[in-house]
Amino acid sequence: MSKNNEENRKKHKKKIDQKKRRIQNAEIERKARLKQIREDFNAREANNKL
Repeated sequence: MSKNNEENRKKHKKKIDQKKRRIQNAEIERKARLKQIREDFNAREANNKL
């Protein structure tokens, strides 16, 4: 493999890895946000029952 192809492959792999990391981070944030919303809702429901 020529040096240019090797460099292009590395750049492409780095770009794909960054995109995967961004997607994973967004998914973690989304799950955390949903969990917080669910906890807030359950707390509010518990207060309303009292």
